[in-house]
Amino acid sequence: MHTITVTINGNPEYLVVPGHLTLLQMLRDKLALTGTKNGCEAGECGACTVLLDGEPVNACLVLAVEADGRAVTTVEGLAQDGQLTALQQAFIDHNAVQCGFCTPGMLISAHALLQRSPHPTGDQIKEALLGNLCRCTGYVRIIDAIHDVASRC
Repeated sequence: MHTITVTINGNPEYLVVPGHLTLLQMLRDKLALTGTKNGCEAGECGACTVLLDGEPVNACLVLAVEADGRAVTTVEGLAQDGQLTALQQAFIDHNAVQCGFCTPGMLISAHALLQRSPHPTGDQIKEALLGNLCRCTGYVRIIDAIHDVASRC
């Protein structure tokens, strides 16, 4: 067992975790942050994407102990004071959400892209979403939503 301190969505958390526990399992099972989805557990689908010190990672491939002393942002941490971000609202406005399973990972990946490149090209958007699979939307509406937010910045 390991004692870790991790900042989750701006809040410090002190946890005792086994060495084999993934960041995904910690978020969902110990902290009840279920927006981060458990898709493939192999780093292939992107449903579990979170920001680790500002960089998108697959939480299923990161051990919880690796987050010790670091900052994690989940989809729950994007909205501020109960208000959706422009990106989250754009996903709604563009009907970029169908079943919703991939949406948290898509939002996190898109958020990270817009943080480092506020006016991304279509190719940059597609590249940023490469690790996120969607079985419903065909990506067009998701890309349109990201373009919309980028055009307003």
